[in-house]
Amino acid sequence: MFKRILSNDLPRSRWLAALLVVLVLGLALTPFLFPGVKALNVAAKVLVFIVLVASFDLLLGYTGIVSFAHTMFFGIGAYGIAVATTRLGPTWEALAAGVLGSLALSFVLAFVVGLFSLRVRAIFFAMITLAVASAFLTLASQLHEITGGEDGLTFKVPEILSPSYEFSETPFLGVSLDGRLLCFYLLFVTAVVLFLALLRIVNSPFGRVLQAIRENEFRAEAIGYRVVVYRTTSAILSALFACMAGAMLAIWLRYNGPDTSLSFEIMMDVLLIVVIGGMGTLYGAVIGATLFLIAQSYLQDLLRLGSEAVVSLPWLSALLSPDRWLLWLGVLFVLSVYYFPAGVVGRLRLASLKN
Repeated sequence: MFKRILSNDLPRSRWLAALLVVLVLGLALTPFLFPGVKALNVAAKVLVFIVLVASFDLLLGYTGIVSFAHTMFFGIGAYGIAVATTRLGPTWEALAAGVLGSLALSFVLAFVVGLFSLRVRAIFFAMITLAVASAFLTLASQLHEITGGEDGLTFKVPEILSPSYEFSETPFLGVSLDGRLLCFYLLFVTAVVLFLALLRIVNSPFGRVLQAIRENEFRAEAIGYRVVVYRTTSAILSALFACMAGAMLAIWLRYNGPDTSLSFEIMMDVLLIVVIGGMGTLYGAVIGATLFLIAQSYLQDLLRLGSEAVVSLPWLSALLSPDRWLLWLGVLFVLSVYYFPAGVVGRLRLASLKN
């Protein structure tokens, strides 16, 4: 049964399977295991990034395409929800219109960029996507009447998804049964469905051709596959899934602006997570997103505790200052790349083969 659900792509490592089960259960039970607004926000962001990173892994890990325009489609999904609900009101129809409109725009842009850019060499394609993403960021910042400009758009969602809506006055296991909890589980179910859909894609005959193109583009072309068609299709699918991730983020935050979904920092985070988790595995998106975002969210708190614990050693206390969290995050990334060159998933699978 699990084999069919996972599209016959099992983790192939007992340790990896156990880690994935723990992470998925941890995310599913976050409201009950880790009460508090911050923990719920981190878990929701992890769900969004799992979809975003997995969609980028389809492009980079399975097709071998380096694109810096991925956050553009992420932003389109977020702006689709923001603009639609601002214009049409906090209704389910507005959410549907926002999702469908952003998916349509993402499809067209991905098709155009893919069709005209995938015929060039990899480095030139990467530069073209970077230019397109930068142009879209500038456009989003300047079209104040539509996007809210630099201030972004704050909007409302259907009342049933808002924190003020309560299903019961009596908490369940100490957790309030309100709209925010329902919104979180809506994100959880959506992330699971989208992730399983991506697993199905990469394990289909289409996915096998993408991997053949990644390994040897000329050989794939020689045996009859139209490489441009497959790569363009991969770029479109990747864009559509990234668009859905953006819509998920907007629904959760009830706000969107250029820095929230279109910044280049998000693109760098996605690249780091793919490397940490393991390229060409999809499962790496789950592990990498969870580890990276937990470190990003709680590293300052840990450093603050460490700095206070060694206050008698001024030099060490200064080194562990919470203001230096980016330095320590960089150190952790370097160590992860050094000890896990194939990512966490690759390392655990290799260890399983040796045993």
